[in-house]
Amino acid sequence: MLETRDVHQYYGGSHTLRGASLNVPEGSCTCIMGRNGVGKTTLLRAIMGLVQVRSGSVRFGGRELVGSDVSERARVGIGYVPQGREIFPELTVQENLRVGTLAHRNAKRGIPDLVFRLFPVLATMMKRRGGDLSGGQQQQLAIARALTIQPKCVLLDEPTEGIQPSIVHELGDVIRRLYKEERVAVLLVEQKLPFARRVAERFFLMDRGAVVAAGAMGELSDALVQRHLAV
Repeated sequence: MLETRDVHQYYGGSHTLRGASLNVPEGSCTCIMGRNGVGKTTLLRAIMGLVQVRSGSVRFGGRELVGSDVSERARVGIGYVPQGREIFPELTVQENLRVGTLAHRNAKRGIPDLVFRLFPVLATMMKRRGGDLSGGQQQQLAIARALTIQPKCVLLDEPTEGIQPSIVHELGDVIRRLYKEERVAVLLVEQKLPFARRVAERFFLMDRGAVVAAGAMGELSDALVQRHLAV
């Protein structure tokens, strides 16, 4: 469904992505892993069109996306939840969700039922300001906002960062439901190895802007963890 091929990206003179290639099949969860600063977030931002790529291909459903803007990528069905959530703290939960629907090709459409099936607690908080929610609730809102466009694929950048353990477990359940029941492809950047092993089916390991190993999650060996993830 989603594929990057030989993607190169630069920040000034810094060569940030070095031929990064991966693929995310429909109805699956794929996890990008690696130490800090190896290009994981930059790769998600390149897929979403938030940074320009120097060369290479980003294809979604067979369609080339390099050269298209962020709004076009949302319209074709890619949802994005950035690191740090980036909700609107002064807007209510309901207003945050409505902002998300504006990226849909039918902007007059309401908030889909899927949002409240996966996050029923948000239905009880519609009038509360986003900034008044706990960190875990804000992360739920950020993911829910991405789902308002009814995406075919969702990019999640470290969704468990700074979240209490009980909510982390709930987010894992939500991600599994997304790809197993709703058939939404998930591309996840995650540092917590136990969470990644529980949630994802496949992995790609990055180092210095390149993908250096990939496979089924069961193939993520202790040797690979020690070489590319251990601090």
